[in-house]
Amino acid sequence: MSGVDIRYVGGPTAVVEVGGLRLLTDPTFDEPGEYPIGARALVKTAGPGVAPAEIGPLDAVLLSHDQHPDNLDRAGRALLAEVPLVLSTRSAHDRVIGPVRALGNWEHIDLPRPDGGVLRVTGVPAQHGPDGSEKLVGEVTGFVLSGSGLPTVYISGDNASLDVVRAIADRFGPFDVALLFAGAARTALVPDGTLTLTSAQAAEAAAILDARQVVPLHFEQWAHFTQDGASVEAEFAAAGLADRLHRLGPGASVAL
Repeated sequence: MSGVDIRYVGGPTAVVEVGGLRLLTDPTFDEPGEYPIGARALVKTAGPGVAPAEIGPLDAVLLSHDQHPDNLDRAGRALLAEVPLVLSTRSAHDRVIGPVRALGNWEHIDLPRPDGGVLRVTGVPAQHGPDGSEKLVGEVTGFVLSGSGLPTVYISGDNASLDVVRAIADRFGPFDVALLFAGAARTALVPDGTLTLTSAQAAEAAAILDARQVVPLHFEQWAHFTQDGASVEAEFAAAGLADRLHRLGPGASVAL
């Protein structure tokens, strides 16, 4: 079986190389500052570890959602115009200018691989907050990557529900690699719950998925995260899963 190469850009953004294809998750490349969203603003505390010009050619962008600037910012939107394919939600298909294809829950698309095979990308559910929060935060998706001779990879997007993780594990598990959006994000929009996985939930999700390797994303560089990378490491250690976790610094890479 071939492997997966992951280069962490920062926030929710990473280059994922699998099956000879290069994919980019949630493009965010703007510098630190305040980014308005409705009557509120999200505060970015650090810039990316990799500039857009350093990303190189891409085969597709996996966009969990377009409505929040910490998942798709101005520089990220500019990049979408330069890629051949963007896979995202039906809402993003209606709103984003560019080659966006809606990928509903459990729907898939097969991307041709250089070796003649295909990489299957399946859209999977994501719940961006506690039950009932979708009407406030909007539609979000996750992704599963699979194919003959390839590792099975889960990219959670901004999911905060372990019930969603269980449903995905039942269909596709066990997983070779999981990219879990963590950070226990909180905003005034949904004051009664976290919008992404807590560190403890990320460790529990890894166990549910039976994921051999885990790379956390989206746990730093924004002020609305309430838990950081050290917290993720501590919870994985407490769960006896420290050997599965690969916490990368911005710009760093890992081959799995």
